[in-house]
Amino acid sequence: MAGWLSENGLLLGLALLDGLSYAALVFMVAVGLNLVFGVLRIVNVAHGSLYAIGAYAAASLGLFLAARGLPPLAGILALVVAAALVGAVLGPLIERLVLRRIYGQEEVLQLLVTFALFMILEDVQKLVWGVQPVSYDAPLKSLGTVEVPFGEDTIPFTAYQLYVLPGVALLTLAGLAWFLRRTLTGRVIVAVTTDKEAATAMGIDAAKVMLLTFTCGAALAALAGALAAPTTSLVPGIGASTIVLSFAVVATAGLGQIEGAAISALLIGLGRSVAV
Repeated sequence: MAGWLSENGLLLGLALLDGLSYAALVFMVAVGLNLVFGVLRIVNVAHGSLYAIGAYAAASLGLFLAARGLPPLAGILALVVAAALVGAVLGPLIERLVLRRIYGQEEVLQLLVTFALFMILEDVQKLVWGVQPVSYDAPLKSLGTVEVPFGEDTIPFTAYQLYVLPGVALLTLAGLAWFLRRTLTGRVIVAVTTDKEAATAMGIDAAKVMLLTFTCGAALAALAGALAAPTTSLVPGIGASTIVLSFAVVATAGLGQIEGAAISALLIGLGRSVAV
């Protein structure tokens, strides 16, 4: 009986650690989605594709650097660079060419347009990277594993998932909270989120705010995908499962609630991991 309890206790501990790392990724996607919905008032189904493209781009850049003999730790920097490139290129492109045409339209039309964009981007992924799994786990292996105390035993867990993923999520949480509440640009974004018409009447350029917000949201989704790349094999459809949980986080936390999104992501991530 004691052995059974010990074995299942370790399994529960492993599920909690895995849920924590997964919650960090879901939070990164969901908080970007929350920002976009708060300012643009568009439910962006294609947000999951930005996550997937960020993951593929990070894996491709990491493999490119590894083939040229750079150390594995350089791959961690490659993750951030790939996410920034995806956000900087696709964010303004999508906002100006697609979303700007459907502001203020019926919600059904917005959903149809963003879902169509999601399908297009899914096919673009298959065209560029194919349908075979893509793997890039050099950053994960380079940091090794740590022994996490759990009761009288220890659980081996990767340092990348234990420290890097939750650490980046916490930095994002603190950075966004400070940016939105302490800086002029952040307060302008909050003003547009609260009342777009009143903000525009006071001289705020809502179009620039929307462009900036969507680009930031796209970069956050791409960063989550880039950070997830070393932890899993990348296959078509990875963006769809992530966006479903992200919508659940946004619906649970509420509009503009960054801290609420973090708590909701943690609960959903832990619940998913324990259920699996």
